[in-house]
Amino acid sequence: MSFLHKLGIGVSTGTAREVSRPPSQNGRTRNVASVPAVGSPRPPEAPGSTRISNGLKEFLWNLDGLGRGTLLDLGPAWQTTLSFFIERGFRVSSEDILRGWKDFLGEEEVLLNQPGVVSGAVDMTPTGRAARFLESNLQYPRASFDAVLVWDLLDYLEPALARQAVANLTELLRPGGVVFALFHSKKPEGFQRYRIADSNSLQIISATLLCPAQKVYQNREIQDLFSRFRTMKSFVSRDQLRETLFIK
Repeated sequence: MSFLHKLGIGVSTGTAREVSRPPSQNGRTRNVASVPAVGSPRPPEAPGSTRISNGLKEFLWNLDGLGRGTLLDLGPAWQTTLSFFIERGFRVSSEDILRGWKDFLGEEEVLLNQPGVVSGAVDMTPTGRAARFLESNLQYPRASFDAVLVWDLLDYLEPALARQAVANLTELLRPGGVVFALFHSKKPEGFQRYRIADSNSLQIISATLLCPAQKVYQNREIQDLFSRFRTMKSFVSRDQLRETLFIK
């Protein structure tokens, strides 16, 4: 994964221009960072269905008053999502982990088929693959972020990688940092991506499958994954998506 691809469109470069923002509902005024685009332009954003998101509302409530915070989006760098947080004064980094995982698996297959590669010389256990993948992904300084958008990423990663990824994210969050994650209550029938529609709702975009779903997590397993977080709050909806917040 290239450095620019990891950073996505929403990462600031150089000195950001600041303009004032109208007062928020609680009377405070924040600054808005104007962030230049980095990397190749994305194609026009496809339409999608919109759903009310109680988890998103709770996520934003926890971030209210933070001021110039930092956010990591682990999905595609949708301009609508980036703009939503940039307009609220956040510095946004975007790293499409699931696409990176798909590319990594393809590279591993090519490597193993190279002449001269001795069978067994590469640790192909789930733990070994997870360690190699994370050597070049989720590489940020400790305590870099106030918030992380995980989406439904963990359902599609091998469980060993999901555990290690959550452990890494825990280190990347500052104390009091918030994670917003989605979990399917049964194996998903189609592959979806997510972006912010407004402060109350998400857009769900049907997309080409990158990796098959690996696991349907039960409530206790989710708690175990995020055992180092002090607070967990879930919102269960009729579309078989569980929205979950974790506060470090």
